[in-house]
Amino acid sequence: MSAALNTSIDDVVKRIRDLPSLSAVVVELLSSMDQEDIDVHVLGGKIALDQSLTAKTLRLANSSFYGMSSKVTTIHQAIAVLGFHSIRTLVTACAVTGSFPSNAAGGVNFQAFWRHSVATAVCAKLLAVHLKLNPDTAFTAGLLHDIGTLVLATRFPAEHAAMLAYRKEHDCYIIDAERAVIGIDHAAAGAALAAYWKFPADMQEAVAKHHQIDAGGKPTLALLVHAANIFATALDLTGEEDDLTPPMSQALWVSLALSEADCAKLFRDTESTFVDMCKILVS
Repeated sequence: MSAALNTSIDDVVKRIRDLPSLSAVVVELLSSMDQEDIDVHVLGGKIALDQSLTAKTLRLANSSFYGMSSKVTTIHQAIAVLGFHSIRTLVTACAVTGSFPSNAAGGVNFQAFWRHSVATAVCAKLLAVHLKLNPDTAFTAGLLHDIGTLVLATRFPAEHAAMLAYRKEHDCYIIDAERAVIGIDHAAAGAALAAYWKFPADMQEAVAKHHQIDAGGKPTLALLVHAANIFATALDLTGEEDDLTPPMSQALWVSLALSEADCAKLFRDTESTFVDMCKILVS
């Protein structure tokens, strides 16, 4: 294997400009994650103007996961029944997951990719309750934490395929293979896309730092997603045989303050909720 290609952030930014921009309403929904004084009626009206987003969101709202007793037919009705926070999370998830083609570009297994993303999102949302952070923001950040993988796979397909071959040969963590072959890892590529798509600052940080975090002090969204990523990998929910679980530092364990009973419940609830969410978000 030759030396790393020294792909730069500038190279990544140039190529992500080919991706469709997130719609204005989705950018607004993302920026409103931690705002209390939002006009739900106005935002609901904006969502309703996007027919494709509305159709998919209503399909999800009417899925068995939410157990609606009667059919939900409008976004405003969905907001009334499910709550604005749930609808905002669903709309954002639909928009972002729909921005990438579901093909085998760069050798990535899209099914396994989204299964891990959903597992991390579910675990992050459950952890957020324990850490007293916003669970909707946690779910969205968990779902999008590996978005840089899709940037590398779809914007640099030949390099990504070579990286996967290197990883298989050396049996190493994927982030180390990315740095060795491509010259940039998926966390950095994802952070570039998160900035381009104008994600909130704490979400950008969570994407950038989900493999490397300084634990200690007050829990942050980045720390939460870092932990959820480790737990989701350890639970082995993707169906991939060669997944390596990232290490968890002692400092992170201390920051999480999870008892043995807390961990058991977290894992159990993640696994059960994951099955339902996959039926909704992973085709």
